[in-house]
Amino acid sequence: MNTLTNLNHLIFIDIETASAVQDFGDLDEKFQELWIKKADQLNREEEYDPQEFYFERAGIYAEFGKIICISVGMLHYDMDRQLQLRVKALASGDEKELLQSFIDLFRQLDQSKIQLCAHNGKEFDFPYISRRMLINQLTLPPYLELSGKKPWEVQHLDTMQMWKFGDWKNYTSLELLTQVFGIPSPKGDIDGSDVNRVYYEEQDLTRIAHYCNQDVIATIQVFLKMKGLDMVDEDNISIVS
Repeated sequence: MNTLTNLNHLIFIDIETASAVQDFGDLDEKFQELWIKKADQLNREEEYDPQEFYFERAGIYAEFGKIICISVGMLHYDMDRQLQLRVKALASGDEKELLQSFIDLFRQLDQSKIQLCAHNGKEFDFPYISRRMLINQLTLPPYLELSGKKPWEVQHLDTMQMWKFGDWKNYTSLELLTQVFGIPSPKGDIDGSDVNRVYYEEQDLTRIAHYCNQDVIATIQVFLKMKGLDMVDEDNISIVS
């Protein structure tokens, strides 16, 4: 039976983000000016409403958004060598508290050995977390600090890049990969475009955390498939509060 090694330091994550404030008008004047410059670059000659566009898109950018949930998944083998998965969502409207909780979660591990894995993590999750930590005046943990490291020293895995096999032309969504591999879709009653609305208008972080957890589970199942391994049985997945 093929098995994975070094599972104690392999950490799967997914983040959900929202705009820094609910309304464009709540930004200070300088940030409003800078957002309009950003929006102009994105829209080019298309007409758009800065207020509406801010609510729809600001959460994607670390300078104008914030993290509201980080889901973490870790694998381990039980006594019978059955693969088990534990998933925990950290969700809070206090971003600094959330990020500190994420750092604290792994304090007992050898920081130099931690490997993070996410879908599109190298382009989104890892840099977004790092930028928001710096904005919140938190010290980057070693597994996020890239300064001075050679490419092969960076302990980051990305299921989207694993799927590319060196082909940089296309983006492949997590949902598409779950379909390709016959994995239950992570998409439930909301998707990424709903998160800002659910956070600000419904104030339902529990719903967002559930959605985030499902993405982590799907990422892990895709990772296992790409390693030629069986998926984690549904009965062996534990959601930790």
